[in-house]
Amino acid sequence: MRDKCHQLANWGYLHLLNLKLQPMTLLGRHKLNIILLILAFASSVTLRAQTRAEVRGISLDEAIQLALKNNKQIAIAQVDESIAKSQFGQTNAIFLPQVNLSHTAYSTNNPLNVFGFKLQQATVQQADFNPSLLNNPTAYSNYTSQVNIQQPLINLDLLYSRKAAKQQTIVYNNQTKRTAEAIKMQVVQAYLYLEFSYQYKQVTTEALNTVTAIYKLTNDRFNQGLMQKSDLLNVEVQVKLAEVQHQQASSQIENVSDQLSVLMNTPKGIVFKVMPYTLSQQKASSDSVSLGRSDIRAMAAALTTYDFAIKGTKMAWLPKLNAFGNYQLNDKSMSFSGASSYMAGIQFSWDIFKGNQIKSKATTQKFEKQKVQEQLNSQLENGTAEIRKTKRTIEDATYKIKQQKLAVSQAEEALRILQNRYTQGLVSTNDILMSQTQVSQQKLLLAQATLEQNSAINYLDFLTSK
Repeated sequence: MRDKCHQLANWGYLHLLNLKLQPMTLLGRHKLNIILLILAFASSVTLRAQTRAEVRGISLDEAIQLALKNNKQIAIAQVDESIAKSQFGQTNAIFLPQVNLSHTAYSTNNPLNVFGFKLQQATVQQADFNPSLLNNPTAYSNYTSQVNIQQPLINLDLLYSRKAAKQQTIVYNNQTKRTAEAIKMQVVQAYLYLEFSYQYKQVTTEALNTVTAIYKLTNDRFNQGLMQKSDLLNVEVQVKLAEVQHQQASSQIENVSDQLSVLMNTPKGIVFKVMPYTLSQQKASSDSVSLGRSDIRAMAAALTTYDFAIKGTKMAWLPKLNAFGNYQLNDKSMSFSGASSYMAGIQFSWDIFKGNQIKSKATTQKFEKQKVQEQLNSQLENGTAEIRKTKRTIEDATYKIKQQKLAVSQAEEALRILQNRYTQGLVSTNDILMSQTQVSQQKLLLAQATLEQNSAINYLDFLTSK
């Protein structure tokens, strides 16, 4: 129980996958032919291995609803909650009577039992007192049908155990809520990363189109004798690299779609297309973790559970009072018409000394409660630090987005100028390729900054939930 509370309270931040557009660096001329052949082969193998997958659009709200309904982790948490409720139901026994019905058949020649059976059957006669028959009876049968009833009256230790079981249901209820919140956070994160993956593919598509156009122009000029073979090979290498990166972007979309399918517990192999979605930032009024957060409430309920458990252990010192009753029929045959008898009474019992067992148990429970309290304090402190850190991450990402937008604009303008000059033969192939690489890199960095900002906002919502 304590480990589950602690685990749910320490959901780690979902780090961004480190998938970056590889720089399109210019290679040495003596290696171009070999690398060109390797990349061409790898690209063709990858394209042949790709299978067509079903593509369908999905909104974030739909993904969240499917995950909350079907996710396996939530289902497991709900089962744990049901187990706790069932265990609490077992404590109704401290109020309700226990009734046992039995029918037993005996056959014996034991002198004491034979005479006792006759007494129970109310069949004792004068001849039965004959010493010879008393000492050496023949085999005798007895059929006993009886009802035993036990009614708890005063058991204070069991009463507090019932209260502890009730608190246990609250612990698991809050754990289920926190699990659902964590799954929702993971779904949003996967959805955001899927959106980033499409942006990544768009960047690679634009890079491939640009490099292909450069290759066409370079090839034309090479055929006219205006370019060297090394320049054409450089561009061909960049085309192959762009094709590989474009294929990797497609595979990344499929991988993230599979991760989303796992969270939603839906069939795998479907490629999801994201719908337009804007993640708005909710300003947290405080840097402190809310005491109303479900995992914090779970740990607080666990502390209360220990309070009741400790009191229940101490109450085991006190006397117990219970009532009991017995009604039975005894007959030599199975006719159920023999003599009947009953017995009823009240039992007062007091365990005066149990070798310090109760005291040691209570001490152990106090230390366990202290451990949970320290875990709660640590979680509150770490949560505050995480909230502050996440807010700074959002601020940094916001600033980075602003700067990257300017960088993209400047890189695109520089590429446009160089393309015009390249058509006039005023710049080298290396210059135009480096400029195109810079545009792709800046666009990807902008997409990553946006993902970082949205992911941090998503994580902050998780940290500050109530």
